[in-house]
Amino acid sequence: MSKILTIGEILVEIVATNRGNGFREAVPLIGPFPSGAPAIFIDQVGKLGQDCAIISRVGDDDFGWVNINRLTEDGVDVSGIEIVPQGTTGSAFVRYREDGSRAFVFNIRHSACGEIELSDKTLTLIDTCTHMHVMGTALYAPSVVKSILTAVERIKAAGGTVSFDPNLRPEILDSPGMREALQTVLSVTDLFMPSGEELFLFAEAKTEKEAVAELLAKGIKAIVIKRGEKGSSYFDKTTQIDLEGYKVEEVDPTGAGDCFGATFVTFWLKGMHPAEALRYANASGARAVTKAGPMEGASTQAELDALIKAQGQA
Repeated sequence: MSKILTIGEILVEIVATNRGNGFREAVPLIGPFPSGAPAIFIDQVGKLGQDCAIISRVGDDDFGWVNINRLTEDGVDVSGIEIVPQGTTGSAFVRYREDGSRAFVFNIRHSACGEIELSDKTLTLIDTCTHMHVMGTALYAPSVVKSILTAVERIKAAGGTVSFDPNLRPEILDSPGMREALQTVLSVTDLFMPSGEELFLFAEAKTEKEAVAELLAKGIKAIVIKRGEKGSSYFDKTTQIDLEGYKVEEVDPTGAGDCFGATFVTFWLKGMHPAEALRYANASGARAVTKAGPMEGASTQAELDALIKAQGQA
């Protein structure tokens, strides 16, 4: 039986209700919504009934507890979340621009999850896990990078597997050690899950076909490319699968890629055929955008089955 682990930021997201360019004026807000890419990912894994855990830190405040409560309700092992008595839980203020892009104000590095260090307790938790999922957003501080690389090393040494979603944002790409950490994780990755152009950050090739071949030649077992509303593609050394996305009304795209990734990883580890796992992942990403708040659209398998059936792709 697989147990999926991730390590990284837990925060709340607070969203402007009208569109515009940033926060240099007073704007109405909604939230807090539980968030953080690793937390969204692992929450979706839990919603699918898969054994899973997260290692992180939150403050002993309402923002921390809104996350712990949600993760617990959805079946995630939260024993690896350290509650810092005088700490402050991370936050992200988000405002959508008129073109659909987003402006963020983050408080991560100076929040409770700005430093995540492993203890005897969390090392023991790591050793109960068989798969490590790495989010690029989590490589934001030296102690977090060290914790992630330690977990990757231990899980791989025990015969486990690693998936990697670069999930890169301009705000964090130049964090100290970020680029080196990305390459280190890639070198031990079994399942690589870039979004669109992220593929070319890790390959010298200039076409998608050549970049995929280049990365598979380095030892990656499978690549899944997320294409948003256009669907997704799966590649291994003998197979290519392209599936269209689902047509839904978008309310909030935040977290859709994390839900997509969590769903594919969960079913891939269960041995589901890649085409079927990709179909479920597309449905998961689609459902996620129909709800306001990054975790609010996380889905059960029954909810995904209903969407697939409703759109005639069962």
